[in-house]
Amino acid sequence: MNSPVRKMFDGIANRYDFLNHFLSCGQDILWRRACCREIRRMHPGKRLLDLCGGTGDFAVTYEKFNGVQDVAILGDFSYGMLKGAAGKKTAAVPVQLDAMKMPFADGAFDVILNGFGMRNLPDAEGGLKESARVLTDGGYLQVLEFFSPRNVFNKFFYKVLAPLFIPVLGAFFSKRDAYEYLVNSILRFLPVADFVALAERNGFELVHVKPCFFGVAYRVLLRRKSVPAGGDA
Repeated sequence: MNSPVRKMFDGIANRYDFLNHFLSCGQDILWRRACCREIRRMHPGKRLLDLCGGTGDFAVTYEKFNGVQDVAILGDFSYGMLKGAAGKKTAAVPVQLDAMKMPFADGAFDVILNGFGMRNLPDAEGGLKESARVLTDGGYLQVLEFFSPRNVFNKFFYKVLAPLFIPVLGAFFSKRDAYEYLVNSILRFLPVADFVALAERNGFELVHVKPCFFGVAYRVLLRRKSVPAGGDA
C-alpha cells in the first residue's frame, strides 16, 4: 500500500474537499445526492461500504438520504484521507484497506459506493471482481466517476481545457502534480461503455447509466448478479 498514488492523496488530503467543490463548482455535491436518492428507491439492505471513500463525503450524503446503517465502513488506502473524515457526521468506521484485496467476508455488504475511485485502482477489473465478492446477491454498486471522454464536448473539455486550468488551480491551492495526475488518470481510464461491459463480465448487471453535466462525469448503478447455489458469478 506504499504506492506513489497513496502518498499523493495523503499529501492533498487537507485540501481535497475544498478543491473538489471548487473545481466542480459544487456539482460533485449534487452528483452524490442524486446517487444516494437513486439507491434509496431500490430499497437496499443496511450494510454500507464507501470504497475509496476518501474523506467520507459520499458516506455522509448516503446517511442523510438512507439513514444510519447497521454496518457502515469508510474504506480507503490513504490514511491521510481517512483522517480528513474526522468530525464529519457519519457513523461509518474508517478502515485503511486495499480495494483489490479487502478484509471482508463474501457478501458482507448490501451497498458499495465508489466515488471517483475506480480509475485510481491498479486494475479496474480486479476492483470490480473484489467488489462483487463482498456484495450480497442483488446488492448495489454505485459508481460516480470521470470516464475517458468520447463525445466532442468531453474531448475538448478534458484534452484542451482541463490540462490548462485544473493543474494551475491545483497548484495555487495545493499541489500541481496531483491535479496533473487527475487529468491524466481520466484520459487513461476506460470509456463508460467499456466500463459497463467490464462490470457485466465480472458479476454485475446494469441498472442504469446517467451522465452528469453533459457527460463530464457519469453515475453508473450496478446490481450484483444472483448466483445459483454452487455456481459462479
